[in-house]
Amino acid sequence: MRIDKWLWAARFFKTRSLAQQAVEGGKIKLNGERVKPAKDVRVGDTLDLRIAAQDWTVTVRALSDKRGPAPVAQALYEETPESAARRVEQSALRKLAAEPSSDRHGRPTKRERRHLDHWRDLKKYQ
Repeated sequence: MRIDKWLWAARFFKTRSLAQQAVEGGKIKLNGERVKPAKDVRVGDTLDLRIAAQDWTVTVRALSDKRGPAPVAQALYEETPESAARRVEQSALRKLAAEPSSDRHGRPTKRERRHLDHWRDLKKYQ
């Protein structure tokens, strides 16, 4: 079974094309090696996945070419204990060290723009 199809069926990616792009981009490694989307995955293979700043290490337990409910998809793989612990640790670090601009969205308000303009004017004359 193709690796991109299995990743889609195991619900790691919402669409098969996203799974294919991740494999092509080097985010997925099969048994420690970078592969192409058409590479066959077999039961017992180890996959290293990097999805949205989370690292997963899973072992393939079953194959399925159909996307089913979440409990069925979770039965297709088994995450290693080290991987689960590492993901929990990464999550905790992300919560503690929040990105300073994560609360900002879109353009600055009128007040913020005035402060920026004032700051730029001060820097210009120094």
